[in-house]
Amino acid sequence: MTDCNITKITTDKTITTVSFNVASLTAGSDMDAVAKQISDLIATQKPKNLIVDFTGVKFFSSQTLGILLDARKKITNIKATMVISGINPQLYRVFKITNLDKLFSFYPDAQSAISELSKKN
Repeated sequence: MTDCNITKITTDKTITTVSFNVASLTAGSDMDAVAKQISDLIATQKPKNLIVDFTGVKFFSSQTLGILLDARKKITNIKATMVISGINPQLYRVFKITNLDKLFSFYPDAQSAISELSKKN
């Protein structure tokens, strides 16, 4: 398990979960660190399945969407799967409005995502 100020990363068998320890993910140096941490995670560990869990997150900046798109591109390049879990309805609307809801699979919570991804492995 790896922790930094705002992220928590856990790996169990073939599933890696990135969750957030804050309610607000806003632009700034912390988000640059999050982007680097996720990018490094994908490059070094090459997770087969990556869950980005937004449980408890109430707000995020557009930079967060950029981080997710970058991670999705890298995950796709290594032929892995990335899903989003625990996103609240207001934040989900951002995905819907930007049509990003078509790029990601969403699960109500991390456990649902883990259950579904485990079936596919």
